[in-house]
Amino acid sequence: MEFISTRGKDGPISFETALLNGLARDGGLYLPVSWPCFNLDEIRQMRDLSYSDLAGLIMSRFTDGEINQVEMTSLARQSYADFTHPDVAPLRPVAENIHILELFHGPTIAFKDYAMQFLSRVFDRALTRQNRTAVILGATSGDTGSAALEAFKGRDSVDVFILFPEGRVSPVQQKQMTSISAKGAHAVAVSGDFDDCQDMVKACFNDVAFRDEMKLSAVNSINWARLMPQIVYYFASALKVGAPEQTVAFCVPTGNFGNVFAGWVAAKMGLPVEKFIVASNRNDILTRFFVTGTMQRRSVDPSLSPSMDIQVSSNFERLLFELLDRDGVEVARLMKRFAKSGSFDVAENVLQAALSLFSGFCLDDDGTKVEIRSTYQQTGMVIDPHSAVGLAGARQARASGLVSRDTPIISLACAHPAKFPDAVQSSCGIYPELPEHLANLMQRDDVMLTAENDMEAVQALLRAERR
Repeated sequence: MEFISTRGKDGPISFETALLNGLARDGGLYLPVSWPCFNLDEIRQMRDLSYSDLAGLIMSRFTDGEINQVEMTSLARQSYADFTHPDVAPLRPVAENIHILELFHGPTIAFKDYAMQFLSRVFDRALTRQNRTAVILGATSGDTGSAALEAFKGRDSVDVFILFPEGRVSPVQQKQMTSISAKGAHAVAVSGDFDDCQDMVKACFNDVAFRDEMKLSAVNSINWARLMPQIVYYFASALKVGAPEQTVAFCVPTGNFGNVFAGWVAAKMGLPVEKFIVASNRNDILTRFFVTGTMQRRSVDPSLSPSMDIQVSSNFERLLFELLDRDGVEVARLMKRFAKSGSFDVAENVLQAALSLFSGFCLDDDGTKVEIRSTYQQTGMVIDPHSAVGLAGARQARASGLVSRDTPIISLACAHPAKFPDAVQSSCGIYPELPEHLANLMQRDDVMLTAENDMEAVQALLRAERR
């Protein structure tokens, strides 16, 4: 298996090279040269596999010739050994033929743990093989940062710098990052919003001299290896509701489009999916695209679901590449236009191709509170604001007939409600407590760096603080 860039000028390269590069050297994102596919019999045979065995089977299809299924399964077992639920990604019924997929049973109680725990191990493997070190630079709207710092802390071969928007993550999310004091693990508060942090990361990678000097690598979902582990829980949850005989639908709360794109890959690999509902908060760039065919950036508006406070959905470039029949030149043109003007349009046939599988949904803060409260009153289940956006999207898709009544809808619950206790309490009157392993989190000491919203300032900080 080899990988190419969405902008057409980088690749084919190996999985290990794509892993360590993170962002393609032409500014694009890596994708496999072809999509591996399972037939229906192969998907049926997945039903009896453990979560780690399933992960080994699926992810090894993207590392053929480098990491075989046996080794991949071993990496998966190590990655999920400390998850607190035996199912790793448990599925719970919440309404008629609507299910919640709980993706918050990892160390930092957010879905990013599924990828980060794997990523830290596959990074270690690659760096050890090449006898080299790396500096990981990432941006976070809340959950990626804590998951990355937790997964990579204390590893001799890696320094990790995570940029987060100062004052725009929840107190729990910030504390999860700033309470990690291991050598080489750095939480960096940046004046600005998440899109500013993400732009800074991309700018540093596109500065080739700096990139090579620092041996930069990425753990944001711009790194293809971040998406691979996320494909697994789409298969795992669909199998539990009757796939492959039963077609399923997914509602995915998202800002950066990485999580839902992993679902699209699962469908590309043979999983029968009727629809993906792309659920956004008031920062509704994706919803607007699926209505108009125009991707138009606006200012970020802080909300109760800060991990989705994004107006530049980086991973959409991967879907765009597929919708445009893998025309890297055209993708590069549109991305250049977007960077310059904050907007681009696609042709009507391209929009219709997207709408054959995707639909947009958005929910404001008042609606989010209503969903948290009604879900608690009806089921006793306490959900966080991001999960509420997704669940509201699932209910709306069912009520409107967008998804047929016989099709199970799986709504992704991407964070534990204790990450956003104030929003939850104001909505339903319940103050969600942190799990036992994080019970004293808010009393832990802080270690934090700060940087201006300026690339030169960030580069100077990395030079000064790396080991």
